Amino acid sequence: MVEGFVIETRGLRKTFVSKERGGKKLVEAVKGIDLAVTRGEIFGFLGPNGAGKSTTQRMLSTLLCPTGGEAKILGFDLAEEQEMIRRKVGYVSQAGGADLASTGIENLVLQAQLYGIDALTARKYAGEFADRFQMNSFVNRPASSYSGGQKRRLDVALGMIHRPRLLLLDEPTSGLDPQSRAYLWEQIRKLKAEGVTIFLTTQYMDEADKLCDRIAIIDNGVIIVTGTPEELKGNVGGDTVVFGFSSEEEARRAEALLRENGKLEKVQAVDSSVHLYARDGERMMPDLLRMLDAKRLTVQSIVLSRPSLDDVFLKYTGRSLREDERAR
Repeated sequence: MVEGFVIETRGLRKTFVSKERGGKKLVEAVKGIDLAVTRGEIFGFLGPNGAGKSTTQRMLSTLLCPTGGEAKILGFDLAEEQEMIRRKVGYVSQAGGADLASTGIENLVLQAQLYGIDALTARKYAGEFADRFQMNSFVNRPASSYSGGQKRRLDVALGMIHRPRLLLLDEPTSGLDPQSRAYLWEQIRKLKAEGVTIFLTTQYMDEADKLCDRIAIIDNGVIIVTGTPEELKGNVGGDTVVFGFSSEEEARRAEALLRENGKLEKVQAVDSSVHLYARDGERMMPDLLRMLDAKRLTVQSIVLSRPSLDDVFLKYTGRSLREDERAR
């Protein structure tokens, strides 16, 4: 194992025994994954439901024992130093961990005390996190009365109350409205700015794209590809640019002219528009427009499309992540 990684796994596996008619069946939820998460980054685990994301996080948080492989969390061995890992890591599950019959402030104080923090300091920390996550207007009500967004704020505060260096977030914005989602994104970015390393699972492509420094795409218990969002999308192919013209004749003339540019991967006239493909379409666009203007070819409309993480998923799995979402 290499020193310096906040999370490092090699061949991490988890197999469950499923009871079925006629006997028992082994189900491989996680099939030998290798991960390396560096200090201070937001690392995203992107994949559909059932891919193995939550199972991986439950192993890393010591809630599940791996079937095989090895891992180090903040330098501590997952098999031998579980107590130290629990002290240094915060974990927020999909279901959350709040006692719904208790108030938010009671939950925060109790969680802090469970980590060995004295009562006076626990109350201080609870007040600080109530302020930080803007919960003062509802923190003294029972958690059962909270909205989805309010519960999720409390969940994240509970995961952070002992000031961990690593925070594991399992589907942190699942089911939230856009405003609550944006608020949590903001808080996650603030935690990163304070030096907290964040490892989050998500099935939302825009969340992984906009929030994460690096992403591992997982499917059927196997990591398919890892990289920054830009690297992954860049591996799929170039940008698509569509220039619209006033007539098919102008489009054909533009097509012939644009084919002279050797940096374009493909140029094709379709009715009164020209579709072209380039590695960096946005950067090339001003030069292309000047070229067309010099020949008195006036562009009526421009559409720029870039590869998405769904395109990445499609390339490596042969199906769309959106299709998996619609199937649920």
